[in-house]
Amino acid sequence: MPDSADPSLLFLPPIALGCMSLPHTYPESEKIIHHAIDLGIGFFDTADLYQKGKNEENVGRAVRTKRSQLVLATKVGNQWTPSATSWTWNPRKGYILSAVEQSLKRLRTDYIDLYQLHGGTMDDPWEEIIETFDLLKSQGKIREFGISSIRPNVIRNLLDLKTPATVMLQYSPLDRRPEETIFPMLEGTATRALVRGAFAKGILIDKPAAVFLDFTAEKVAQIKAEIAQFGFSPEAILIRFGLVEPAVSSLVVGASSHSQVEKLQKALVESRSIPEELLARMKSILPKNFYQDHR
Repeated sequence: MPDSADPSLLFLPPIALGCMSLPHTYPESEKIIHHAIDLGIGFFDTADLYQKGKNEENVGRAVRTKRSQLVLATKVGNQWTPSATSWTWNPRKGYILSAVEQSLKRLRTDYIDLYQLHGGTMDDPWEEIIETFDLLKSQGKIREFGISSIRPNVIRNLLDLKTPATVMLQYSPLDRRPEETIFPMLEGTATRALVRGAFAKGILIDKPAAVFLDFTAEKVAQIKAEIAQFGFSPEAILIRFGLVEPAVSSLVVGASSHSQVEKLQKALVESRSIPEELLARMKSILPKNFYQDHR
């Protein structure tokens, strides 16, 4: 496996296929994953929580013959209860060491490129968590570690202790909260942001306007109309909106069909022709919002 002594050496393509949206059945998932690879998408993000591990199994089975050419990311920390009807938060060393073995088995690989803590609070045992991820790196079972968190205080605390490769967070024209503190925090480090929710659950693309965070459905419809008037496809605008941020390395976007994968790849190509001046004008027009909790 490749060596990566510094988080900045972990190459992450601009688009990752968010696998949570994949169909539950293997044949359908395989077709979508293979189509994504054929179109040049080589970064796949899953989690042990999704479909109770079946998502990892489907991804691992589908990519097994091209594993060395791809970037695989998964997540840990949510432990299913014995009844398998709910899960609890468990970021302890013993659980992570056990869970990674199961993820490796399901993904049919001997290493995970990016292993992410699937959440995080100020009360978590961060020294123990970091020690565990460092151990897994030294064993060659993971290349780098990251966290999935929207909490500025948690991210700030972690950066004071260790530099993770990535922080996954939500960001779109309807959720600009990372612009205030999180993006500036990351810009001076080797840590890069992975953006999820770039299409705001599809309501900025093709789904009806709906309430989102503190925006009314009417305000969402207005923002959607403002995005449309820039003359590019909304997918391309939203991709460029996220990737133009210096702290962002990649967008994690879900797809559940061939056509969605094709539209995603087409939008990525189109987004490259959108000038930064247009994005700057767009950001000056659209409203900002801010974190109220966990600051």
